Amino acid sequence: MAAEEHAEGATLNIHPMDQFQIHSLFGDGPVHWYTPTNVTLWLFIAVAAIVLLMVIATRGRNVVPSRGQSVAEMIYSFVRGMIVDITGEGGLKYFPYIMTLFLLILFTNVLGLLPYSFTVTSHIAVTGVLAMAVFTAVTLLGFIKNGTKFLKIFWISEAPLVLRPILAIIEIISYFVRPVSHSIRLAGNMMAGHAVIKVFAGFAAVLAAGTPLGVGLVAPIVAIMAVYGLELLVVVIQAYVFTILTCVYLNDALHPGH
Repeated sequence: MAAEEHAEGATLNIHPMDQFQIHSLFGDGPVHWYTPTNVTLWLFIAVAAIVLLMVIATRGRNVVPSRGQSVAEMIYSFVRGMIVDITGEGGLKYFPYIMTLFLLILFTNVLGLLPYSFTVTSHIAVTGVLAMAVFTAVTLLGFIKNGTKFLKIFWISEAPLVLRPILAIIEIISYFVRPVSHSIRLAGNMMAGHAVIKVFAGFAAVLAAGTPLGVGLVAPIVAIMAVYGLELLVVVIQAYVFTILTCVYLNDALHPGH
């Protein structure tokens, strides 16, 4: 009976969405735009980790690189190759922005997997700002570089003439939906994976309390390990997807007729 009551109590502790709550670092008062929060803290930690890897670990520029320098050079080559493959050499002018975007998303995603951490990119308020910044910058760049020729991205000249106006309307709608899909994809994946891990962790506590010698722990712990491994892959892929879509949008601004 005691085990059943304990198991019932443990069930009440499964609140997978609590981990996404924003709270002040100092006290329990209301959160304003200027209030230091857990989001502020983990953004600062992410920036500090990026500086540690990309600046401090590479300052020696050794011919035989250290581990940190090797990782930094690998990330640099990866992002540079992505930009060249999608936009051509002309896109390298915008390498600093895209590299910063990739590193920020990658590090905030990975840090969010640490116990008792906070996943900054699980909030649309964060991913929405990143997506809108990309959308605004690409749109302005498209008109600055090409003038009204930028509007060619909405006009499908290869399609039959009668279908071009309809396709143009579809292209305009899809263009303005970009920041929405761009942000929701990242935030949704981060939130879903972390919530699943928390649910399995709650099941582990319930089964441990409701089975002799904690035998019930085995299945949920194995499930947590599997989901955690999958989530580690997802956080890297989502940083890559967000960045490669940014490169695709940049290519539209640089080469609207293609």
